Amino acid sequence: MDRLLKFWPFVRPHRRQLVVALIAAVAASGLWAGALLLTFPITKVLMQQQSIGEYVAGRIEDVQKKSDQLTAQLVTIDVDLAAMDAREDRDSEIYLQRLQERAKARSHLSQAARDEWWNRQLQHYLIPLLPEDRFQTLALLFVSLLIVSSLHGFAVYLQEIWIGMVVQRSMRSLRTKMFRTTLELDAQTLGVEGTPALMSRFTNDLTGIAQGLTLLGGKIALEPLKAGACLASAFAINWRLTLLSLICAPLGALVFSHFGKRLKRASRRQMETVARLYAVIQETLGSLRVVAAYGNARWHRRQLNAESRDYFRKAMQINRIDALVNPTVEMLGVTAACLAILPGAYLVLRQKTSIWGVQLTAAPMDIAELAMLYTLLASVLDPARKLSSVFSKLKKSFAACDRVLAWMDRKPLLNSSAEPVTAERHHQAIEFDRVTFAYHAADDTSVRDPALHDVSLRIEFGDVVAMVGGNGCGKSTLVGMLPRFFDPQQGTLRIDGVDVRAMSLSSLRSQLGWVPQESLLFDQTLAQNIAFGSPHATRSQIEDVARRAHVMDFVAAWPQGLDTPVGEKGQRLSGGQRQRVALARAMLRDPAILVLDEATSAIDAQSERLIYEALAPFVRGRTTFIITHAMPAALQALVTKVVVMDQGQVLAVGSHADLLRTCPPYATLAAAQQARRAA
Repeated sequence: MDRLLKFWPFVRPHRRQLVVALIAAVAASGLWAGALLLTFPITKVLMQQQSIGEYVAGRIEDVQKKSDQLTAQLVTIDVDLAAMDAREDRDSEIYLQRLQERAKARSHLSQAARDEWWNRQLQHYLIPLLPEDRFQTLALLFVSLLIVSSLHGFAVYLQEIWIGMVVQRSMRSLRTKMFRTTLELDAQTLGVEGTPALMSRFTNDLTGIAQGLTLLGGKIALEPLKAGACLASAFAINWRLTLLSLICAPLGALVFSHFGKRLKRASRRQMETVARLYAVIQETLGSLRVVAAYGNARWHRRQLNAESRDYFRKAMQINRIDALVNPTVEMLGVTAACLAILPGAYLVLRQKTSIWGVQLTAAPMDIAELAMLYTLLASVLDPARKLSSVFSKLKKSFAACDRVLAWMDRKPLLNSSAEPVTAERHHQAIEFDRVTFAYHAADDTSVRDPALHDVSLRIEFGDVVAMVGGNGCGKSTLVGMLPRFFDPQQGTLRIDGVDVRAMSLSSLRSQLGWVPQESLLFDQTLAQNIAFGSPHATRSQIEDVARRAHVMDFVAAWPQGLDTPVGEKGQRLSGGQRQRVALARAMLRDPAILVLDEATSAIDAQSERLIYEALAPFVRGRTTFIITHAMPAALQALVTKVVVMDQGQVLAVGSHADLLRTCPPYATLAAAQQARRAA
């Protein structure tokens, strides 16, 4: 129920369609019971050679006889009670027994009066409409059965159409909300979760939820209504025998509860295996050239086979549990039917109304009534069987629901202000004050060794800062705090004296231009990729930054120019071309803070030179961070300050020339780079 309440906001906008679907389900269940009830008059005409009018007249005659007997019985009881009242013998056991008999007789007399009234209504209004010939009556009954069955099928069709509409619209809202929630999370949380696990939630889990909602609004809504309509009709024919058939219901509830818990656990483990399968496939396809070059396809096949075997074991566990459900339901249903039919058969064959002194029917039953009761109880079994067939799917849907809700309840690790301020355009200084940060481990409950430890650094507005150091020294982590990919666990990052945690994310990030090491382009045109961070940019502005970033150098000869699609992740461009497009994208934003995160580490010398040429006029009037392993001459001409980092700490800050003299690690790094270039 908690899950349904959490999903209600997604369903609520479509509640009108949901109501229409439920009305159709109610109509379908009523028509289903009506079709079954039509078998009673058909049985009367075929098996007992009796017309409907004769049957109703016989019922009225029987009820009148019973009423006369009950009236005579009441007169006798009243005489006996009056005699005992005269003797003042009201406290005797016989007196109390006669009072109970009088109450019981009056109850039966009231029931007989109601039966007589209903049968007289049928005799007065319905019987004149029926043909006198028995065959014509039978034909009319079969036509009515066809009409009712057709209406039942149409009602089921309407229900499924409307439920499908509600489910698909609700899933669209849920998918949008889930995507928005994911985008609002911090980079660290998303990194710990991993892309394959997220893809599993957005595909496999959402599909499972859609299937569960369809079942809830379809079979799980319709089949209980059909069973309820049949049970209600069975109670109307003989409530005592029907009640006897429900003895197995508590046992069935216990069995389903046990199966349900096991199915839910198994389904959750199966979905986790699906995420691992996605991880293997994504890793292999994403590194296909490396796999092919090293001839390591066999290892990846073995890895996929291992995960597939694990998935197979969990799937078979679910299948084994699911396979037990149908036979169990059928066995319980047959047992329930036997509990009602065998006593009923005894009453019909012996023409009695009680067994072992327990009254089971008000009047002797005939074969038609027993057949009708059996038909209705057997029809209860059909919805139960259909529900059992979707039991495992529903439990899998609940497991998927738990995974999606758990993800949507995730809170970002960023601690934002309750009333964030709009950041002014950066114009003073950026200050890292005793910043310490450690990444969370994959289990999301512990942290690793600090990536940054007690870092203090002040960068003045307009500085061009080169962040230098070996792999894993903390350069990218430190600069990644500017757009708040992470927040420090200790210490403070201030821009122009304001803690970034007090700023709204939109106003903070609107001031940044970011050029990553791996230029992330989208499967769109060059112009659209350049305008990605500036959706309101004009065509002339896009062309201007494309020229300044030397994009037009290779685009001018292309037939479509800037309207050329770049392919998935920009695969139609070379590495240097992709980096120039990424630089143009950053330049179009006119950022106050520009970050190049090893943007030239994987490109050729010509592209590197062009990028630094484009940066030379652009870095004026803004603060620039260039994360790099080396300091080529073109970069030395740009930077005003070099920050050397090692093992999460700042070793030295100064100009290139000063650090060559005063910082041995930096001098060693520069010498190694010079040797590589000379080679």
